[in-house]
Amino acid sequence: MQRDEIEEYVQRCQQLIESSPQMDEENTKVKLVQPFLELLGWNLYSTEVALEYTIPMASGNTHVDYALLVGDSPVVFVEAKPVRSTLTDKEVRQLRSYMRQELDVDWGILTNGESFEVLTKNNHRNGGEEVSVVQFTLDDLTENPDVLELLTKESIRSGKSDEVAEQVAQTNRAIRHLQENADSVTKSVTEAVQNEVGELNIELEEQSREFVRNLVSVLREQRKFVSEESQGELNEESGQQTDVNESAKFRTREIGDRQGYVVRFSDGTVIPGDNTRINAQQKENMGAAVDYLIEEYDLIDKIKMPHFPPRARKNCSINSEPVHPNGEDMRRPYELTNGYFLHTSLNTQGKKTRLRELTEQVGLSIEFLCEWQSDEADE
Repeated sequence: MQRDEIEEYVQRCQQLIESSPQMDEENTKVKLVQPFLELLGWNLYSTEVALEYTIPMASGNTHVDYALLVGDSPVVFVEAKPVRSTLTDKEVRQLRSYMRQELDVDWGILTNGESFEVLTKNNHRNGGEEVSVVQFTLDDLTENPDVLELLTKESIRSGKSDEVAEQVAQTNRAIRHLQENADSVTKSVTEAVQNEVGELNIELEEQSREFVRNLVSVLREQRKFVSEESQGELNEESGQQTDVNESAKFRTREIGDRQGYVVRFSDGTVIPGDNTRINAQQKENMGAAVDYLIEEYDLIDKIKMPHFPPRARKNCSINSEPVHPNGEDMRRPYELTNGYFLHTSLNTQGKKTRLRELTEQVGLSIEFLCEWQSDEADE
Protein backbone atom coordinates (compact mmCIF):
# COMPACT_ATOMS: atom_id res chain seq x y z
CA MET A 1 0.00 0.00 0.00
CA GLN A 2 1.57 3.26 -1.15
CA ARG A 3 1.41 6.49 0.83
CA ASP A 4 0.17 8.43 -2.21
CA GLU A 5 -2.74 5.98 -2.57
CA ILE A 6 -3.76 6.65 1.02
CA GLU A 7 -3.44 10.41 0.62
CA GLU A 8 -5.56 10.31 -2.54
CA TYR A 9 -8.21 8.23 -0.76
CA VAL A 10 -8.27 10.59 2.24
CA GLN A 11 -8.50 13.70 0.08
CA ARG A 12 -11.33 12.24 -1.98
CA CYS A 13 -13.29 11.22 1.12
CA GLN A 14 -12.78 14.58 2.83
CA GLN A 15 -14.05 16.39 -0.25
CA LEU A 16 -17.16 14.18 -0.32
CA ILE A 17 -17.81 14.80 3.37
CA GLU A 18 -17.30 18.54 3.01
CA SER A 19 -19.80 18.67 0.13
CA SER A 20 -22.32 16.32 1.78
CA PRO A 21 -21.93 16.36 5.61
CA GLN A 22 -25.46 14.89 6.05
CA MET A 23 -24.73 11.86 3.88
CA ASP A 24 -27.02 8.92 4.70
CA GLU A 25 -25.89 5.38 5.43
CA GLU A 26 -26.24 3.93 1.94
CA ASN A 27 -24.22 6.74 0.36
CA THR A 28 -21.66 6.48 3.15
CA LYS A 29 -21.21 2.78 2.39
CA VAL A 30 -20.82 3.22 -1.36
CA LYS A 31 -18.75 6.42 -1.41
CA LEU A 32 -16.63 6.07 1.74
CA VAL A 33 -16.64 2.59 3.29
CA GLN A 34 -16.32 0.43 0.19
CA PRO A 35 -13.33 2.44 -1.14
CA PHE A 36 -11.75 1.93 2.30
CA LEU A 37 -12.11 -1.85 2.01
CA GLU A 38 -10.64 -1.74 -1.49
CA LEU A 39 -7.72 0.31 -0.16
CA LEU A 40 -7.06 -2.53 2.29
CA GLY A 41 -6.87 -4.99 -0.61
CA TRP A 42 -10.32 -6.62 -0.39
CA ASN A 43 -12.06 -7.28 -3.72
CA LEU A 44 -15.69 -6.21 -3.43
CA TYR A 45 -16.56 -8.04 -6.64
CA SER A 46 -15.45 -11.44 -5.41
CA THR A 47 -16.64 -13.99 -2.88
CA GLU A 48 -14.16 -12.66 -0.29
CA VAL A 49 -16.56 -9.80 0.56
CA ALA A 50 -20.15 -10.59 1.60
CA LEU A 51 -22.71 -7.80 1.97
CA GLU A 52 -25.45 -8.01 4.63
CA TYR A 53 -23.88 -11.17 6.06
CA THR A 54 -26.36 -13.20 8.13
CA ILE A 55 -25.46 -13.78 11.79
CA PRO A 56 -27.49 -16.24 13.90
CA MET A 57 -28.38 -14.73 17.27
CA ALA A 58 -30.33 -16.16 20.21
CA SER A 59 -33.30 -13.95 19.39
CA GLY A 60 -33.16 -14.67 15.65
CA ASN A 61 -30.95 -13.76 12.70
CA THR A 62 -29.38 -10.34 12.21
CA HIS A 63 -27.00 -8.89 9.62
CA VAL A 64 -23.65 -7.15 9.59
CA ASP A 65 -22.96 -4.73 6.76
CA TYR A 66 -19.81 -6.46 5.45
CA ALA A 67 -18.07 -9.75 6.19
CA LEU A 68 -14.53 -10.20 4.86
CA LEU A 69 -13.77 -13.85 4.21
CA VAL A 70 -10.75 -16.09 3.86
CA GLY A 71 -11.94 -19.17 2.01
CA ASP A 72 -15.45 -19.85 3.26
CA SER A 73 -14.94 -18.35 6.73
CA PRO A 74 -15.58 -14.74 7.76
CA VAL A 75 -12.58 -13.24 9.54
CA VAL A 76 -13.54 -9.53 9.72
CA PHE A 77 -16.91 -7.89 10.34
CA VAL A 78 -17.43 -4.28 9.20
CA GLU A 79 -20.34 -2.23 10.51
CA ALA A 80 -21.03 1.10 8.79
CA LYS A 81 -22.93 4.13 10.07
CA PRO A 82 -23.85 7.32 8.19
CA VAL A 83 -21.16 10.00 8.10
CA ARG A 84 -23.55 12.45 9.76
CA SER A 85 -23.66 10.25 12.88
CA THR A 86 -21.09 9.69 15.61
CA LEU A 87 -19.77 6.34 16.79
CA THR A 88 -21.13 5.41 20.20
CA ASP A 89 -20.39 2.77 22.80
CA LYS A 90 -23.75 1.18 22.02
CA GLU A 91 -22.61 0.52 18.46
CA VAL A 92 -19.28 -0.86 19.69
CA ARG A 93 -21.16 -3.30 21.94
CA GLN A 94 -23.33 -4.28 18.97
CA LEU A 95 -20.26 -5.12 16.87
CA ARG A 96 -18.78 -7.08 19.77
CA SER A 97 -21.94 -9.17 19.99
CA TYR A 98 -21.71 -9.93 16.26
CA MET A 99 -18.07 -11.00 16.55
CA ARG A 100 -18.93 -13.27 19.48
CA GLN A 101 -21.22 -15.39 17.29
CA GLU A 102 -18.50 -16.39 14.81
CA LEU A 103 -15.44 -18.18 16.16
CA ASP A 104 -13.25 -17.28 13.17
CA VAL A 105 -14.02 -13.55 13.27
CA ASP A 106 -11.12 -12.05 15.23
CA TRP A 107 -11.47 -8.50 13.86
CA GLY A 108 -14.19 -5.88 13.66
CA ILE A 109 -14.28 -2.39 12.14
CA LEU A 110 -16.86 0.23 13.08
CA THR A 111 -16.86 3.35 10.91
CA ASN A 112 -18.91 6.28 9.67
CA GLY A 113 -16.46 6.89 6.83
CA GLU A 114 -14.59 9.60 8.74
CA SER A 115 -13.87 7.97 12.11
CA PHE A 116 -12.82 4.35 12.63
CA GLU A 117 -12.64 2.00 15.60
CA VAL A 118 -11.03 -1.43 15.34
CA LEU A 119 -11.81 -4.36 17.64
CA THR A 120 -9.98 -7.64 18.02
CA LYS A 121 -10.46 -10.72 20.14
CA ASN A 122 -7.91 -10.81 22.94
CA ASN A 123 -7.14 -14.49 22.51
CA HIS A 124 -4.05 -14.34 24.74
CA ARG A 125 -5.91 -12.83 27.69
CA ASN A 126 -9.34 -12.79 29.28
CA GLY A 127 -10.81 -15.66 27.29
CA GLY A 128 -10.95 -14.01 23.89
CA GLU A 129 -13.01 -10.95 24.85
CA GLU A 130 -13.46 -8.40 22.08
CA VAL A 131 -11.35 -5.31 22.85
CA SER A 132 -10.95 -1.94 21.15
CA VAL A 133 -7.34 -1.50 20.05
CA VAL A 134 -7.24 1.27 17.46
CA GLN A 135 -9.15 4.51 16.90
CA PHE A 136 -8.28 6.88 14.05
CA THR A 137 -9.75 9.44 11.64
CA LEU A 138 -9.14 10.37 8.03
CA ASP A 139 -6.81 13.15 9.25
CA ASP A 140 -4.83 10.57 11.22
CA LEU A 141 -4.36 8.42 8.12
CA THR A 142 -2.67 11.26 6.26
CA GLU A 143 -0.21 11.74 9.10
CA ASN A 144 0.30 8.09 10.07
CA PRO A 145 -0.75 5.74 7.26
CA ASP A 146 1.07 2.74 8.73
CA VAL A 147 -1.92 2.00 10.97
CA LEU A 148 -3.66 0.48 7.93
CA GLU A 149 -1.09 -2.32 7.80
CA LEU A 150 -2.96 -3.80 10.75
CA LEU A 151 -6.06 -4.27 8.58
CA THR A 152 -4.87 -5.19 5.09
CA LYS A 153 -6.06 -8.44 3.57
CA GLU A 154 -2.50 -9.74 3.47
CA SER A 155 -1.87 -8.95 7.15
CA ILE A 156 -5.15 -10.58 8.21
CA ARG A 157 -4.53 -13.69 6.12
CA SER A 158 -0.90 -14.12 7.15
CA GLY A 159 -1.51 -13.63 10.88
CA LYS A 160 0.68 -10.52 10.99
CA SER A 161 -2.25 -8.52 12.36
CA ASP A 162 -2.45 -10.81 15.40
CA GLU A 163 1.25 -10.30 16.08
CA VAL A 164 0.90 -6.52 15.85
CA ALA A 165 -2.13 -6.54 18.15
CA GLU A 166 -0.21 -8.48 20.80
CA GLN A 167 2.76 -6.12 20.51
CA VAL A 168 0.36 -3.22 20.95
CA ALA A 169 -1.11 -4.81 24.07
CA GLN A 170 2.38 -5.33 25.53
CA THR A 171 3.27 -1.70 24.80
CA ASN A 172 0.05 -0.49 26.46
CA ARG A 173 0.83 -2.51 29.59
CA ALA A 174 4.37 -1.09 29.71
CA ILE A 175 3.10 2.50 29.35
CA ARG A 176 0.50 1.99 32.05
CA HIS A 177 3.04 0.46 34.44
CA LEU A 178 5.55 3.27 33.93
CA GLN A 179 2.87 5.92 34.46
CA GLU A 180 1.35 4.32 37.54
CA ASN A 181 4.73 3.54 39.11
CA ALA A 182 6.78 6.55 37.97
CA ASP A 183 8.20 7.24 41.45
CA SER A 184 9.36 3.68 42.13
CA VAL A 185 10.80 3.26 38.62
CA THR A 186 12.63 6.60 38.97
CA LYS A 187 14.08 5.45 42.30
CA SER A 188 15.20 2.14 40.78
CA VAL A 189 16.93 3.88 37.86
CA THR A 190 18.66 6.32 40.24
CA GLU A 191 19.91 3.52 42.50
CA ALA A 192 21.08 1.45 39.52
CA VAL A 193 23.21 4.33 38.19
CA GLN A 194 24.61 5.10 41.63
CA ASN A 195 25.54 1.45 42.15
CA GLU A 196 27.37 1.41 38.83
CA VAL A 197 29.26 4.72 38.94
CA GLY A 198 28.84 6.12 42.45
CA GLU A 199 27.69 9.60 43.41
CA LEU A 200 27.51 12.17 40.59
CA ASN A 201 27.52 15.95 40.76
CA ILE A 202 24.16 16.26 39.00
CA GLU A 203 20.49 16.04 39.93
CA LEU A 204 20.48 12.31 39.26
CA GLU A 205 16.93 11.72 40.45
CA GLU A 206 15.54 14.39 38.13
CA GLN A 207 17.55 12.95 35.23
CA SER A 208 16.15 9.51 36.02
CA ARG A 209 12.62 10.88 36.08
CA GLU A 210 13.22 12.52 32.70
CA PHE A 211 14.48 9.16 31.40
CA VAL A 212 11.22 7.50 32.48
CA ARG A 213 9.15 10.24 30.80
CA ASN A 214 11.15 9.88 27.59
CA LEU A 215 10.70 6.11 27.68
CA VAL A 216 6.93 6.57 27.87
CA SER A 217 7.11 8.96 24.90
CA VAL A 218 9.11 6.44 22.84
CA LEU A 219 6.61 3.69 23.67
CA ARG A 220 3.72 5.92 22.64
CA GLU A 221 5.42 6.57 19.31
CA GLN A 222 5.88 2.85 18.80
CA ARG A 223 2.25 2.23 19.65
CA LYS A 224 0.98 4.98 17.33
CA PHE A 225 -2.84 5.30 17.43
CA VAL A 226 -3.73 2.68 19.96
CA SER A 227 -5.99 3.84 22.76
CA GLU A 228 -4.60 3.68 26.28
CA GLU A 229 -8.15 3.05 27.43
CA SER A 230 -8.40 -0.23 25.48
CA GLN A 231 -10.88 -2.34 27.38
CA GLY A 232 -10.28 -5.86 28.60
CA GLU A 233 -6.68 -5.39 29.72
CA LEU A 234 -5.76 -7.52 32.72
CA ASN A 235 -4.11 -6.33 35.86
CA GLU A 236 -0.65 -7.91 35.75
CA GLU A 237 -0.45 -8.74 39.43
CA SER A 238 -3.95 -9.92 40.25
CA GLY A 239 -4.97 -11.37 36.89
CA GLN A 240 -8.24 -9.47 37.17
CA GLN A 241 -9.70 -7.23 34.50
CA THR A 242 -8.96 -3.54 35.05
CA ASP A 243 -12.13 -1.46 35.25
CA VAL A 244 -11.17 1.62 33.27
CA ASN A 245 -14.39 3.43 34.09
CA GLU A 246 -13.93 2.95 37.84
CA SER A 247 -10.40 4.29 37.56
CA ALA A 248 -11.71 7.31 35.67
CA LYS A 249 -14.35 7.93 38.35
CA PHE A 250 -11.67 7.84 41.04
CA ARG A 251 -9.52 10.38 39.20
CA THR A 252 -12.58 12.58 38.68
CA ARG A 253 -13.35 12.66 42.40
CA GLU A 254 -9.85 14.00 43.04
CA ILE A 255 -10.62 17.29 41.29
CA GLY A 256 -13.76 18.23 43.15
CA ASP A 257 -16.83 19.57 41.38
CA ARG A 258 -15.44 20.16 37.91
CA GLN A 259 -17.24 18.89 34.86
CA GLY A 260 -16.59 18.82 31.15
CA TYR A 261 -13.29 18.14 29.40
CA VAL A 262 -10.78 18.62 32.21
CA VAL A 263 -7.01 18.20 31.92
CA ARG A 264 -4.39 18.14 34.64
CA PHE A 265 -0.70 18.71 33.99
CA SER A 266 2.06 17.07 35.99
CA ASP A 267 2.89 20.46 37.54
CA GLY A 268 -0.52 20.32 39.26
CA THR A 269 -2.31 22.83 37.01
CA VAL A 270 -5.90 21.91 36.17
CA ILE A 271 -7.82 23.31 33.18
CA PRO A 272 -10.50 24.68 33.57
CA GLY A 273 -8.88 26.37 36.52
CA ASP A 274 -11.71 26.82 39.02
CA ASN A 275 -14.32 24.78 40.86
CA THR A 276 -17.36 25.97 38.94
CA ARG A 277 -19.38 23.57 36.85
CA ILE A 278 -17.89 24.02 33.38
CA ASN A 279 -18.97 21.88 30.46
CA ALA A 280 -16.83 23.36 27.70
CA GLN A 281 -16.29 21.60 24.40
CA GLN A 282 -13.18 19.54 23.72
CA LYS A 283 -11.91 22.16 21.26
CA GLU A 284 -12.10 25.00 23.81
CA ASN A 285 -10.31 23.14 26.57
CA MET A 286 -7.75 21.75 24.15
CA GLY A 287 -6.99 25.34 23.12
CA ALA A 288 -6.90 26.54 26.73
CA ALA A 289 -4.41 23.79 27.60
CA VAL A 290 -2.11 24.77 24.72
CA ASP A 291 -2.43 28.46 25.71
CA TYR A 292 -1.19 27.49 29.18
CA LEU A 293 1.84 25.70 27.73
CA ILE A 294 2.63 28.75 25.60
CA GLU A 295 2.23 31.30 28.39
CA GLU A 296 3.88 29.39 31.23
CA TYR A 297 6.43 27.17 29.46
CA ASP A 298 7.26 29.06 26.24
CA LEU A 299 5.99 26.21 24.06
CA ILE A 300 6.36 28.20 20.83
CA ASP A 301 10.08 28.73 21.53
CA LYS A 302 10.57 24.97 21.93
CA ILE A 303 9.02 23.88 18.64
CA LYS A 304 9.59 24.64 14.98
CA MET A 305 6.87 26.44 13.04
CA PRO A 306 4.71 25.19 11.50
CA HIS A 307 4.71 22.40 14.06
CA PHE A 308 3.95 18.90 12.80
CA PRO A 309 3.07 15.89 14.97
CA PRO A 310 5.51 12.96 14.70
CA ARG A 311 5.62 11.45 11.20
CA ALA A 312 3.06 13.92 9.84
CA ARG A 313 3.70 15.32 6.36
CA LYS A 314 0.52 17.24 5.61
CA ASN A 315 -1.54 18.46 8.57
CA CYS A 316 0.33 20.53 11.16
CA SER A 317 -0.65 21.02 14.81
CA ILE A 318 0.14 24.73 15.12
CA ASN A 319 0.73 27.37 12.45
CA SER A 320 0.90 31.16 12.22
CA GLU A 321 -2.09 31.07 9.86
CA PRO A 322 -5.31 28.99 9.94
CA VAL A 323 -4.02 26.82 7.09
CA HIS A 324 -1.79 23.80 6.69
CA PRO A 325 1.55 24.24 4.89
CA ASN A 326 0.07 22.72 1.72
CA GLY A 327 -2.43 25.60 1.57
CA GLU A 328 -5.49 23.67 2.76
CA ASP A 329 -7.63 25.42 5.36
CA MET A 330 -7.65 24.07 8.91
CA ARG A 331 -11.12 22.84 9.74
CA ARG A 332 -12.41 24.49 12.92
CA PRO A 333 -9.07 26.01 14.02
CA TYR A 334 -8.64 27.45 17.52
CA GLU A 335 -6.96 30.87 17.67
CA LEU A 336 -4.35 30.85 20.42
CA THR A 337 -3.65 33.89 22.58
CA ASN A 338 -0.41 34.71 20.78
CA GLY A 339 -2.01 34.80 17.32
CA TYR A 340 -1.09 31.25 16.31
CA PHE A 341 -3.71 28.72 15.21
CA LEU A 342 -4.27 25.22 16.61
CA HIS A 343 -5.58 22.38 14.42
CA THR A 344 -8.52 20.88 16.32
CA SER A 345 -10.43 18.95 13.64
CA LEU A 346 -9.71 15.60 15.31
CA ASN A 347 -11.70 12.98 17.16
CA THR A 348 -11.39 12.60 20.93
CA GLN A 349 -8.40 10.28 20.76
CA GLY A 350 -6.71 12.53 18.19
CA LYS A 351 -7.07 15.59 20.43
CA LYS A 352 -5.64 13.69 23.39
CA THR A 353 -2.71 12.46 21.30
CA ARG A 354 -1.93 16.01 20.12
CA LEU A 355 -2.10 17.40 23.65
CA ARG A 356 0.23 14.69 24.96
CA GLU A 357 2.77 15.39 22.23
CA LEU A 358 2.71 19.16 22.81
CA THR A 359 2.87 18.73 26.59
CA GLU A 360 5.93 16.51 26.29
CA GLN A 361 7.67 19.28 24.32
CA VAL A 362 7.95 21.28 27.57
CA GLY A 363 8.86 18.30 29.78
CA LEU A 364 5.45 17.77 31.38
CA SER A 365 2.88 15.00 31.23
CA ILE A 366 -0.89 15.38 31.01
CA GLU A 367 -3.90 13.53 32.44
CA PHE A 368 -7.41 13.55 30.95
CA LEU A 369 -10.34 13.63 33.37
CA CYS A 370 -14.15 13.78 33.49
CA GLU A 371 -15.74 13.82 30.04
CA TRP A 372 -12.49 12.83 28.31
CA GLN A 373 -12.84 9.48 30.07
CA SER A 374 -16.47 8.97 29.08
CA ASP A 375 -17.71 7.15 26.01
CA GLU A 376 -19.41 10.22 24.59
CA ALA A 377 -18.97 10.78 20.87
CA ASP A 378 -16.72 13.40 19.39
CA GLU A 379 -18.08 16.93 19.32
